[in-house]
Amino acid sequence: MALPDTWDTLQLQTTAEGVLQVTLNRPDSGNAINTRMGQELLDLWLRLTDDAQGLRAVVLTGAGGKIFCAGGDLKERNGMTRAQWTHQHEIFERQYWALMDLPLPVIGAINGHAYGGGLETALCCDFLYASNQARFALPEVMLGIMPGMGGTQNLPRALGERRAKELMLTGRPFSAQQALEWGLVNQIVAPEQLLSEVLQTAQTMARNAPLSVRQIKKSVRYGGQMELRTAYRFEVEAYNQLVDTQDRREGVLAFNEKRTPQFKGL
Repeated sequence: MALPDTWDTLQLQTTAEGVLQVTLNRPDSGNAINTRMGQELLDLWLRLTDDAQGLRAVVLTGAGGKIFCAGGDLKERNGMTRAQWTHQHEIFERQYWALMDLPLPVIGAINGHAYGGGLETALCCDFLYASNQARFALPEVMLGIMPGMGGTQNLPRALGERRAKELMLTGRPFSAQQALEWGLVNQIVAPEQLLSEVLQTAQTMARNAPLSVRQIKKSVRYGGQMELRTAYRFEVEAYNQLVDTQDRREGVLAFNEKRTPQFKGL
């Protein structure tokens, strides 16, 4: 399925290297996730899972310079009935899971605050670079709810159980520097350099063998949920899928011919 030319809440831009930049585009609302954004994100991730259309990596960021994503749109949610809230949340759940299952690698360019569902969105990315001015929080406990988009599972896996429980049970925000020290983000960058740094990393990944990149992502994601000996076998099976590919032959040939390989994802 081809990607639509226009979106209500997203901006899409493709680089020559096959990197798709996805920008959450509701800056006047802190890029908060309303029902329409949830629907569009779900549509996007499912389309890319069905057919990557030559794309090899995704960069996810937010419009504006201060907020990556403020979480769920509380103005839209104000006054919702239980049925309306549950219906909306089902859309949100599906789009988060679709992002987690996306075969393409996703780098989060966290250009500003990531609160609530915004942090949970970031946690669904494969890894994160952040502006040194970004702040993070899961403050749902202050609103009478709790993280419901994977936060109680993904944050402990990123930071450890004790640190994650402290942050979720208090709702306290933490800085980009703390996120770096605790292992949540891979690198912090000056705001004006963030996107170029992330795109450079994404383009590096895009030049590598696409099937290899996908198999590595799959092996880390699913193997991490297995008993270790079973995970070893899972890794070998993922490895074996690459042995008879054109890209494997091209990679070895290019190495021996001392040239840059031309990978085609075949």
